[in-house]
Amino acid sequence: MGYKLLISIVPHNCGELIANAAKSAGAGGGTITMGRGTASNGVLQLLGLGDTSKDIVYIIIKDEIKNTVYDAIINAAEKKAHFGVMFTIMTPNFIRSGHLDEKSDNSKGEETMKNENNYQMINVIVNKGYAEDAMAAARKAGAGGGTIIGARGTAKEDDAAFFGTKIVPEKEMLMILVPAEKKEDILNAIIALPCFAEAGSGIVFCNEAQDFTVLGKKA
Repeated sequence: MGYKLLISIVPHNCGELIANAAKSAGAGGGTITMGRGTASNGVLQLLGLGDTSKDIVYIIIKDEIKNTVYDAIINAAEKKAHFGVMFTIMTPNFIRSGHLDEKSDNSKGEETMKNENNYQMINVIVNKGYAEDAMAAARKAGAGGGTIIGARGTAKEDDAAFFGTKIVPEKEMLMILVPAEKKEDILNAIIALPCFAEAGSGIVFCNEAQDFTVLGKKA
């Protein structure tokens, strides 16, 4: 049985609409976090993702109901102009608490991902205050906009002594959806920032994003 993680980025206080639509189509519960958009004006006109509060909705769905869940969410958002975006990423090692005998098998999905992937989600975790710098560098390299989520580190004081780095509990996570062909240029622009020259100041990783969909009315 294969699973995917469905991610929707929509205006604040609209996450429940996405979660309820998904549940009506057979999905289980989800998780909603809050972030803020950083889209430029051009992307704002296209997607409505400006410098405003956002809900980020995470829902694990089975492969066989993905299309049904997508249709339910698209229908729920169809009357709202420039409502947000939705995409999925692979979850090859999904295990539910209380269901340890279940094993996800995405071997077939990985082949589909290679054939259909057009977008990458770049994830940047940095010390608080540097996400905007990372976004500015990414935008110069061709990115449109991203979403910043507040976070905190979990390192202990002993870790600081062992690794020789300062512990900065307050973190920011920047999520940027980009066309796959622009990924390398944007990554190189981000890691060239001075804030990444200091050990322990941040990390960057990527996920292949599938099924990219713009939610809401297109005009």
